[in-house]
Amino acid sequence: MAENDDARRGPVSRGGIAPQPLFAVAAVLLGSFLTNVDSRLTTIGLPDLRGAFSLSFDEGAWLSTAGIGSQILIAPAVPWLATVFGLRRVLGIPSLIYAVISLIVPFVHDYTTLIALSVVHGLLLGTFVPATLMIVFRNLPIRWWLPAIALYSIRVGFAFDTSSSLVGFYVDHLGWQWVYWQSVVIAPLMGLMVYLGTPSEPVNRVLLREADWGGMLLLGTSVSMIYAGLDQGNRLDWLGSGTVMALLVGGSVLFVGFLINESLVRQPWAHVDVLFSRNIGLGLVLILLYTLTSLSNSSLVPNFLGNVGLLRPEQSGLLLLTYGALPMFVLVPLSIWLLRHFDARTVVVVGFACFAAANLWGTQLTHDWAREDFIGIVLLQAIGQSLTLLPLIITLLSNSDPSRATSFAAYIQVMRLGGAEIGVALMGTWLRVREQVHSFYIGQNLEVGDANVVRALKQLADHFAAHGASSAPARALGTLASFVQREANVLAYIDGFWLCFWLALVALGVIALITRAPPGPFTPAPFGFARMLLRKCGVQGT
Repeated sequence: MAENDDARRGPVSRGGIAPQPLFAVAAVLLGSFLTNVDSRLTTIGLPDLRGAFSLSFDEGAWLSTAGIGSQILIAPAVPWLATVFGLRRVLGIPSLIYAVISLIVPFVHDYTTLIALSVVHGLLLGTFVPATLMIVFRNLPIRWWLPAIALYSIRVGFAFDTSSSLVGFYVDHLGWQWVYWQSVVIAPLMGLMVYLGTPSEPVNRVLLREADWGGMLLLGTSVSMIYAGLDQGNRLDWLGSGTVMALLVGGSVLFVGFLINESLVRQPWAHVDVLFSRNIGLGLVLILLYTLTSLSNSSLVPNFLGNVGLLRPEQSGLLLLTYGALPMFVLVPLSIWLLRHFDARTVVVVGFACFAAANLWGTQLTHDWAREDFIGIVLLQAIGQSLTLLPLIITLLSNSDPSRATSFAAYIQVMRLGGAEIGVALMGTWLRVREQVHSFYIGQNLEVGDANVVRALKQLADHFAAHGASSAPARALGTLASFVQREANVLAYIDGFWLCFWLALVALGVIALITRAPPGPFTPAPFGFARMLLRKCGVQGT
């Protein structure tokens, strides 16, 4: 009975110690950054890609959904694939194929071929982050875990804050093709780092014979369908679209089927038993809240500067690069030091408090705000990014068995990819609905014949009369309508900041429910006694 319960926790995942840990850490860094930056470049650069490929708005929307949805399809299964086939096989050849596809995509003009290549491109890209995370669990000595996971954790914020600048630089100076071609250089380099930094491992034929292919297919397909439904919902009017309803209902049914499958098979691939821990369950909820709260930096600030401030991506991207991305590298050593000496829950509280303060600051937004007015908000967000995700991952690891990382990492990937992309889709819907609400209420105060409206139209018409008296009234009316739309947009973004603020407060409440983790290698130590505690935990020399 005990043996059966042990099997249901997922396959044991242990690997040899990396012969060259620095190369392994470099592989983690390149793989995680490549994935997030590539995904963001495709999203940010979508208007330019639509023009380059001569795509309609609908075709461009499905191009983005196909690329990210295929990442979500494969990502949960990658930890199991890495455990069975070894990291060199999972990352080596796929990195070269990915580079070749990235090279040829800009030359494709047929839409069907473009979608097919985007799906394959996304499938390969979806393997990189989960597989590089497994390098940490399987091949790095424990003393390397904190630095490696720290680099892994800041990749999200770094990608958010650099993608706008990169897209602008590529489009204006090198050509839009470099949105894809940067991977031609980075992907093979990542594969080389994996080859140099991880040991050669034989195929685990025992696990391969007992593969839970049905569970892997059900989870990946269900989450990717739900994502596609949410991503297209804002464009296709949610419940009014049969496509959206089919994706959401079908994905939900398949997810229920996954849960049933994991309960029935003899050796489940990722049974929910691995989540039956108070701290692990709450930790995953916090990761979801983190992805939603950080949307204020990744979505609200650049979108406001683009839609209301009328800035190009490279102009708003300079702000995010200088005050968002670069400070994260300075804060990485600080976050590691804090985790060595303070409870991870305390560090998470500071991180979410920074998110809350930044979002509260954003609620003071007006249409007069320029790029420089967001410096303080972006800096606070950078601190929040650096002090939130890393301690959350450490909290999860401290309350779990790292040897069962195959099952555990599957759920991390669902939260990482699914949570982030679902959050972006829901935030887009929130902004659209709130803009419509505010437009309605502002419009109610602009009645025909109202003295203030007549006065405003006359002033605008007089201003335009010098450029043509006949068109002045129409231009005045159009300008007044644009003012209404601008203010409705500003109010919608304020509502977006309020939403992220309350989500940060909810996260602070969830942190209070997490109990102290059992003693282990990540247990904080008093100043000067960290090494002694590690020796007591039996990890010296590992």
